[in-house]
Formats: sequence, C-alpha cells, structure tokens
Amino acid sequence: MNEQVDVVVVGLGPGGEYVAGTLAEAGLDVLGVEAGLVGGECPYWGCVPSKMMIRAGNLLAEARRAPALAGHVDVTPDWTRVAGRVRGEATDDWNDQVAADRLTAKGGRLVRGTGRLGGPRRVTVGDRTFEARRGVVLATGSRPRIPPVPGLAGTPYWTNREAMATKDLPASMVVLGGGAIGVEVAQVFARFTCRVTVIEGQERLLSQEEPEAGEFAAKALRADGVTVLTGVRARQVSHDGSEFTVLLDGSAEPLRAERLLVATGRHVELAGLGVETVGLDPAANSVRTDGQMRAGEGLWAVGDITGRGAFTHVSMYQAQIAVRDILGSPGPDADYRALPRVTFTDPEIGAVGLTERQARDRGLRVRTAVLPNASSTRGWIHGPGGEGFVKLVEDADRGVLVGATSAGPAGGELLYGLNVAVHAQVPVERLRHMIYTYPTFHRAVEPALAALR
Repeated sequence: MNEQVDVVVVGLGPGGEYVAGTLAEAGLDVLGVEAGLVGGECPYWGCVPSKMMIRAGNLLAEARRAPALAGHVDVTPDWTRVAGRVRGEATDDWNDQVAADRLTAKGGRLVRGTGRLGGPRRVTVGDRTFEARRGVVLATGSRPRIPPVPGLAGTPYWTNREAMATKDLPASMVVLGGGAIGVEVAQVFARFTCRVTVIEGQERLLSQEEPEAGEFAAKALRADGVTVLTGVRARQVSHDGSEFTVLLDGSAEPLRAERLLVATGRHVELAGLGVETVGLDPAANSVRTDGQMRAGEGLWAVGDITGRGAFTHVSMYQAQIAVRDILGSPGPDADYRALPRVTFTDPEIGAVGLTERQARDRGLRVRTAVLPNASSTRGWIHGPGGEGFVKLVEDADRGVLVGATSAGPAGGELLYGLNVAVHAQVPVERLRHMIYTYPTFHRAVEPALAALR
C-alpha cells in the first residue's frame, strides 16, 4: 500500500528545505526526500564555506596593504585555520544532523534516499511509494559540468566540493573555468601562497557579465599572482600519480600543477528523476515553470532545476512563491528582470538585470555610463584595494535602468540600491534627484546617472 502525505519535497537544498519546513509549520503532512545532506550545496560546499575562505584571504590582503596607509605589518598565511573554521563552524564536519532536526522540529518527515517521480503526485524512494494529496515539489539542484577534455575523466580532479573540503593547501593548481567559482577559489588559494593558473575558453573571465567586469576580475587576480589565460582551451589532461599535466590548444608548453579544479559551470540532470512519468522531457536542460512555480498539475519546481540561475537567493525566492501557491494564498508571479548576483572576489563584483549586450540583443535603445570608484571621494579615501567602477544600463525609451554593475570593496552591498531601482523601474530622472550620502561608495552612482549617454 502506498503511503499518503500532503506534499512530497524531492531535494532539501535551501529552497526545498524552506518549502518542506514552512508547509509543515502550516500544518501539512510533509515528507522531505534527500539523497545527500539536508541543506544542499550552499552550506556545505558552496556559499558558506567559500565565503569563510574569502574572508580569510581578504584579511591577508588588507594586512599587506597596511604599509601604504598605516605602518609595518607582518602576516603569515595559515590554511589550517581556514580549514578548521570550515569544518567546525560551517559544516559541522559535513554532518547535517542539525538541519535534519530543524526540519523534523517543524513537523516535517525526512526520508533519506533518491526520490523519483512515479506518475502524477507520486514519488518512489527505494521500495517505498508516497502519494501526495496536494502535490510534489522538485528541488534537486544541479551538479558540476565536467567538460569532455580527453584524459580528464580518469584523473583525480577537484570540483568545488574537494576545494571546499581540503585540509591541505596545494602548492600549485590549474583552474579550468573563469566563472564565479573559478575566480573566487583561484584568488583565495593564491593569497595563501598556492601558485594558480586560470584557463578560460572565452575571451574574458566572467563571460556572462559586462566586459568591464571580466577585465576587472582578471586585473584583480593577476595582482595576487594568478596567471590568467583567456581565449584558450585544454586539449588534453593527464595525471602521473602526483601531478597534473594540462595541454592547451595552440601551445606546445604544458601546464603542470599538483591539483586541477574543474569550475566550468553547473548543469541539471533530469534523467533518472522520472520526469517522463509526468509528461516532461528527461533530456531537457531544466524544468519549465509558470509564474507560480507550477511545472504541471500537482507539480512545482524551485531552484537550479528551473534554469533561472544556480543561486541560493533565486531558490529561496521561488520557494516562497511555491509555498504561497500550495497554501492557496495569492501573490505575484516570479519576476526575474532584476536578478542580482555577486562574484565575491576582492574587490567584489555585483550585477543586476541585463548587461549592455543583453539589452541591445533584446532590441532596446540603450544608454550606458561607466564611472570609476575614484570618482567618489570614498573611493579616493580608501586607497589600495579601493579599485572598482559603477556601470549603468538604461532603456532610453522608458527612462529606467534595466541593468547595473557595481565593482569595488563593497560591490555586493552597493548593488542593493541598484537592484531596487531596476526591480521597481524607478525613473532615471527621479534617481538623479535623490540625496546620495557623502562620503560613500554608492555616491558614484550619482555622476554615473549624469553621464548616461
């Protein structure tokens, strides 16, 4: 006999855990299914441990800047302190008992195993089958994309998981991929004396962002001793038991390093999830949803699986919408026009909405402006480490911002105001007549607005 519940949530990353816990608190009989750790990628191998590492690396960099502004400082990197904090504070040594208890304390039930759809409102886990009276929520996340480089598959390469969990810093590392994960890890490891080379197949780092952002990231990494190679691809990888050798297209000179980090993006795997039993394509790149996160009758999807970006904040945003819909509470559809993201290099690079290229490709008549942080008094005061810029992208016909980038020591925090402007479609003319606090980094937005051309 099938077991009856109100809702089954398959995948308990940030979005799935929120859905399961919130619906359970609302009085529904909720079953959460998780094959890995409750909490998902973010708290164990992503956002949280990586930002702990970045915080440590930034402290080293600030100490090294002290002689230019404050006096002599001696600093000796110690990776054991970073690894210890990741294990002890971020991940509880990769034990999810606290997260599991958090779910059950709210009234939810946890089943460990791989969930698979077995038809509408039906999920199988091993030899158990659950019938969901209200429906099923898919929140199974994404996995690292491993490029088909000859020789790579047979080597002990790292993904973000091994990089976050390492107790010992390698002496050298090659990074395949110049996206957010690749550049963040590269900079941190370099600041702790690892010799790092980043290989990016596109012509610049952070290829999905503004060209200025990619150039800025490359300059920041090179300042920390990272070798940045763009517009090149790996054509062969091998490992001799102690060292990797990477051959590049167009180059006879091989790269050698103790470790190889693959950071070439993430992808969704629907095959094996049983989506074909509810009329979805198992070969698709994502599950398409409507504005209320519905993927079909009695079926919702949230997080990476929806193809809206592998961001915890997107997953949580979608989870809130799905919860409202399942509980029958009215609310607005999902709106992604002001999707924010931050690359936590030092300096940080925040972005929201469309890039200039994306806006032009949509046929918009665009005006842009790029102003350096030094155009604000705060940027000049900050001195070393204060480099950065603000870029604005305006839909000139409507007179509103459709995108923005803020790079600098507080790039992610400065982004908030620009996020509001893009999301709320605040007229540029109104933004021009705001009072901008002096002296702050965000004051650079004021001359950028005046410079829109």
